[in-house]
Amino acid sequence: MANETSVNNRQVIVATIASVLGWSLDLFDLFLILYVAPTVGSLFFPSKIQTLSLASVFAAFAISVLVRPLGSAFFGNYADKWGRKRAMIITVTGVGVATSLLGTLPTFNRVGLLAPILFLLIRVLQGIFVGGVTASTHTIGTETVAPRWRGLMSGLISGGASIGSLVASIVLFIVTSIFPGEAFKVWGWRFMFFSGLLCVVFGIILYKTLEESPIWLQMKEREQLNKKPVATPLKTLLSKAYAPILLINIIIVAGAASQYYLTSGYLPSFLELVNQVSRSTVGKIMISGSIVAFISPVLVGHLSEMIGRKKTFLLTGIINLFIVPVIYLQLSQIHTYSIMVLFTIIISFLGNAAYAPVLIFLNERFPTEIRASGTALSWNIGFAIGGLMPTFVTALSPTLKYIPTRLIAFLIGVTILFLIGSLVSPETKGRF
Repeated sequence: MANETSVNNRQVIVATIASVLGWSLDLFDLFLILYVAPTVGSLFFPSKIQTLSLASVFAAFAISVLVRPLGSAFFGNYADKWGRKRAMIITVTGVGVATSLLGTLPTFNRVGLLAPILFLLIRVLQGIFVGGVTASTHTIGTETVAPRWRGLMSGLISGGASIGSLVASIVLFIVTSIFPGEAFKVWGWRFMFFSGLLCVVFGIILYKTLEESPIWLQMKEREQLNKKPVATPLKTLLSKAYAPILLINIIIVAGAASQYYLTSGYLPSFLELVNQVSRSTVGKIMISGSIVAFISPVLVGHLSEMIGRKKTFLLTGIINLFIVPVIYLQLSQIHTYSIMVLFTIIISFLGNAAYAPVLIFLNERFPTEIRASGTALSWNIGFAIGGLMPTFVTALSPTLKYIPTRLIAFLIGVTILFLIGSLVSPETKGRF
């Protein structure tokens, strides 16, 4: 393979760091709203019914997830035509700016309906940029490393979500310590969003250090030698040849993403609302969960390099179908700190294991010419569906005591969907 001989170690290291941290920092921005959902709900979507106010925040989160396919369509096409590096710098910086703007908004008590409208508009902008991030972070790393490490790379990048969660947990703990109690509702939540400027700093660093994907450069050289008109990546992706592949991909990603959102994504609110844990304690508990959630996809991603992507999907799906619902039910009934930490670790490990090989699986389903578009669209449409799950769970819970049973029901359903998609998909390992 050309990328095994022509790429030096520094380029591999930088591409790995860029893919992992680029994705983790953008998910850090998304996790911020999940971690402050109860506070943001009362400030921008006030309601006498607590679950309705919280559901409104999750709906705002879901909206940004729903527009991510638009970002992936535009920036995926851009990354396939003009390069992964350019796309990454633009989108990573864009996410950081949009997140920081959320911290400047006036609340409902000050400007009325204008507050939630502005909040939703910025969330849409943020979602478009995040959708574009996947076009580069989910391709440049796997296209740079040697083939035998692609499963591990998939796990590392997927584990970036837990790094984002970990950073958000640390920021939450620091900010709640500086702005305790009612002070958090006045200034604390704003500083949570201002921390999104970390992405802007990272974008500047990328501009100076990151090199372009060697496989993408080889493709552009071939195009210049052939001197033939190249079809638009997005048009090729939606053709009869690739549309069925895209559909199966979306089923698998939606099932995996839903498991993720209903575990790591929902745990902070679950602990605060169901277990009645303080916000600062939630931050401490989620730090442990985030560390384990990084280890999980790395291990499982590399496992897929040994036993294959399909077998890994089926193995994790079956385990999650039977174990995660039971652990969640137990978690809802206990209030001992050490046991809550243990259950959070187990749920986080299993919830993140399901989607560990998804990234490389998507890469292997598309040729280089449309890989960024295909991977980003599959990923973001699937995660758009998964991102709706917390909203459904909360909205369909008449009171807080119904959250555990509703959550378990949705978990079982999405895991079955994931297993169906895995069964009908082919094995892709070695077909990059």
